[in-house]
Amino acid sequence: MSYCLNPGCQWPQNPDAEQFCRSCGAKLLLKERYRPVQPIGRGGFGRTFLAIDDYIPSQPSCVIKQLWFPDSDPETLNKVIALFRQEAMRLDELGKHPQIPHLLAYFEQDQQLYLVQEFIPGKTLLQELQQQGVYNEMQIWELLRDLLPVLQFIHKHRVIHRDIKPPNIIRRTSPITPDQSKTKGGELVLIDFGVAKLLTNTALIHTGTIIGSPEYMPPEQTRGVVFPSSDLYSLGVTCIHLLTGVSPLDMFDFSNDRWAWQDFLPKGTQVSSSLAKILDKLLQNRVKERYQSADEVLQVVNLIPPTLGYKPHGGIALVSQMGINYSRLRDLLATRHWKEADRETWALLCQASGKRIGSYLMNGDIDNLPCEDLGTIDQLWLKYSDGHFGFSVQKKIYEDVGGEYSLYCDRIGWPVHNPAVLEYALIFSHQAPLGHLPSRQWVGGYSWWRHAQHLAIRLEQCGIG
Repeated sequence: MSYCLNPGCQWPQNPDAEQFCRSCGAKLLLKERYRPVQPIGRGGFGRTFLAIDDYIPSQPSCVIKQLWFPDSDPETLNKVIALFRQEAMRLDELGKHPQIPHLLAYFEQDQQLYLVQEFIPGKTLLQELQQQGVYNEMQIWELLRDLLPVLQFIHKHRVIHRDIKPPNIIRRTSPITPDQSKTKGGELVLIDFGVAKLLTNTALIHTGTIIGSPEYMPPEQTRGVVFPSSDLYSLGVTCIHLLTGVSPLDMFDFSNDRWAWQDFLPKGTQVSSSLAKILDKLLQNRVKERYQSADEVLQVVNLIPPTLGYKPHGGIALVSQMGINYSRLRDLLATRHWKEADRETWALLCQASGKRIGSYLMNGDIDNLPCEDLGTIDQLWLKYSDGHFGFSVQKKIYEDVGGEYSLYCDRIGWPVHNPAVLEYALIFSHQAPLGHLPSRQWVGGYSWWRHAQHLAIRLEQCGIG
């Protein structure tokens, strides 16, 4: 589909190959290159669209931001247009950070201002929350470690985001192109930087102008005033929303003028005093009582003892007899990316067996898996699934059913026959049956169904489980 960007168009949807809108006659391609496909957002100063770049054969996706100021007086509008290039250059500078979308183009067409930015593949943190459930403490530590340096960067460039919230944070699934070595899957990317948010010195955006989402913004922002600590407040609200799954406004105790977020934690969930103190200080209503900079928060975060589990090893020694790096598996499990962690486990088992990644492991390979590596993989799965998944969990279930493979598969939710259908039967969620993951996708050979027996024996030999 081609989408018409004329704000007054009544029927903006058009067939793919159209050059002009069938409804209003407006040109559909911007700069003879960028073809809008569908709207994905709308704000007070413009609209956002998913688009493709027709200039490149592969037609990569991109994001178009259309800015307009219909109620502005001519003098203000002239100021905005004059500063558009300056502020676009600022966005270009910000986009050099690997966790901020690149600016691809900026221009004026048909009396509208446009930005074209990198499309970030992945899910927002709000989508993760909706699909995978509330975050645990480990994930919040990881979020702070990942996003605070981004806030450091933008604040040093005299930019305040003003709208930090789960929908504006995307976990990148993969780099846009293979040669973008500075990007990697799994990192958090801060989105929704717009020129309207950066025009802080114009007559248009001044004290008294409110930009942001009310449920995440600090008190001073509701009065049109922002500081770097305003973004930190919004980051704190983001964290408690992810920890509880409760709408932020429902957690504010208006009678006592404070956040009562700990009262809304899921039953059985506990948050360490160290994390609670950091979040409570981020959430202070008075600016002076809040952290004043991202640097200040990072200093505190980096002082937290490793035993809390947010530090690189998360309390587990990532040992390997074969010299294998287990940090990617740790990070995937810590953020509950079960499917990716399952694939990574296959790759690591191949490495531990001295086989090419993607190869199937025979029963003889299982018999010779190094104990250190088998133990590290098992401990990581156990830790981040709260004992729900792991090789030792599977071993116990196999022993409980007396080694009956059909009963074993029934207990953990796998099809007994035809290994090819396993991929479609897997459930990549903490709600899956006990022992459901890691899956047997790496199993091969004529007697592939004996893998559970061989794995149970090898775990016993290694003193695991």
